[in-house]
Amino acid sequence: MSNTIWSVDEHLEDILAAVEPLEPIELQLPDAQGCVLVEDVTVPLALPPFDNSSMDGYAVRVADVAGAGEEFPAVLTVIGDVAAGSGELPSVGPGQAARIMTGAPLPPGAEAVVPVEWTDGGTGGGAATGMRAASDAPEGASGEVRVHRPVEARAHVRARGSDVRAGDLALAAGTVLGPPQIGLLAAIGRGTVKVRPRPRVVVLSTGSELVQPGEKLGEGQIYDSNSFALAAAARDAGAIAYRVGAVTDDAETLRATVEDQLIRADLLVTTGGVSVGAYDVVKEALSSVGDEDEPGSGIDFRKLAMQPGKPQGFGSIGPDHTPLLALPGNPVSSYVSFELFVRPAIRTLMGLPDVHRPRARAALRADKALTSPAARRQFLRGTYDASESAVTPVGGSGSHLIAALAQADCLIVIPEDVTSVEPGSEVEVVLLG
Repeated sequence: MSNTIWSVDEHLEDILAAVEPLEPIELQLPDAQGCVLVEDVTVPLALPPFDNSSMDGYAVRVADVAGAGEEFPAVLTVIGDVAAGSGELPSVGPGQAARIMTGAPLPPGAEAVVPVEWTDGGTGGGAATGMRAASDAPEGASGEVRVHRPVEARAHVRARGSDVRAGDLALAAGTVLGPPQIGLLAAIGRGTVKVRPRPRVVVLSTGSELVQPGEKLGEGQIYDSNSFALAAAARDAGAIAYRVGAVTDDAETLRATVEDQLIRADLLVTTGGVSVGAYDVVKEALSSVGDEDEPGSGIDFRKLAMQPGKPQGFGSIGPDHTPLLALPGNPVSSYVSFELFVRPAIRTLMGLPDVHRPRARAALRADKALTSPAARRQFLRGTYDASESAVTPVGGSGSHLIAALAQADCLIVIPEDVTSVEPGSEVEVVLLG
């Protein structure tokens, strides 16, 4: 580790310069959710693919119902049913009508659809309240329908191509595929799509004092929260996360575990063991994982001008130069470090255009001035009130206060050259929501 102090921005730039978006692959639609499209998708067929009815009712010719009223309804002969998915369509001639269901294709000869509520529904009575099921026909309904109102041409007809036309751009490259986009791809008949896959992120926590939740704590032991928090954060960022529970404080064991995990990792994240203590095995183990013959490999351990999260490690390991970020072990430090450095790396691997959390300016709500160490960028936990553009700190500045982190929905950023912030002052916040 050199004695150079890195700024937050320099460290992040260094990481993002070394992380390349993953190679695109063809995926089935269910597997492509959350992925970024790498090609423009054009519409192969119009949607809807045919003129269809937007109502349950009767397909008619306009001239046959002109002037129809309650007192003098137009009486039409019902020649058949058209249901959604109908194959053979009856042809509607003068004085005729076809019962039609919502979404069914407009039959030849018909020019408009009369909603069933504007008719007697073929019962010979007053206004109908709904259509009978096609399976009931023709029993219980006469072969005639009385129409009580006229319609204009194309009334209640969804035109072919009114949603999208063949040849239109359906989705542009760079689109993140959420539920509506997956639905559109299915609607235009695409079973697979070319995307950048979700990155596989392996999260490893280190420390002999760590015990898995659900097990009994011994003397001097604590529960491993970091691997759970960071694996959840990786999933939240769009990755597929693999959590490796606490690895004991032994350099050889850790090195072997890291090498085992390389097979399924696009990015490795370790937490703990990176500061200046005697037991900081991550440094010891990873310093030797890089290949000496490869100038670009190996992990660089650094001090950053930030609080929390001063000790950080970054580099690449293994034959494929898999990027590795070594984060500090304090729960708040590790989470803040994840937000600032790991999340943008994951979003870069995904090929997303914007890799950063949104930021806002907010007025500080506090009883007294906030202090911050000189020459360090401090990140405090806070709750953001969007309606008032205000932010309230939660918890103190301690890097072990995980309860306060669970209440926070933003980070308050205090710049390196500021040592005190008065209540009511404007501060920058990173929104975590």
